[in-house]
Amino acid sequence: MAKAGSPGCVFSALRDGPLVISRNELAFSVRDTTPVTAMHALVLPYRHAETYFDLSESELAAANDLLRHLRSDIEGADPSVKGFNIGANIGIVSGQTIFHCHIHLIPRREGDVPDPLGGVRAVIPEKTRY
Repeated sequence: MAKAGSPGCVFSALRDGPLVISRNELAFSVRDTTPVTAMHALVLPYRHAETYFDLSESELAAANDLLRHLRSDIEGADPSVKGFNIGANIGIVSGQTIFHCHIHLIPRREGDVPDPLGGVRAVIPEKTRY
């Protein structure tokens, strides 16, 4: 597991590369290389912050701006997208493996799972139904 800013941080190498799909002064976005669904994207701060909670208010605003633009772009490119999941893994116990903050924007389409009830609650399957 690579720490943010370390030579093994894969996101450090992406910030100025050809995979960037959008950017602003404090953040950038790329398509996830192992997408959950088509057009799954990641939003990342340029600054090496380990988690979402380490972002400054300005970085949070910049990330939110990119999330909104990505949402619009994705809906424009694929009218079958009917919803989104937004999430960030924070800490090892939540599944974080790369310690450079990244926010997932996952487009959702009707029928992409048999029963979407519970959404992000499904990370603990027995908590999906409520």
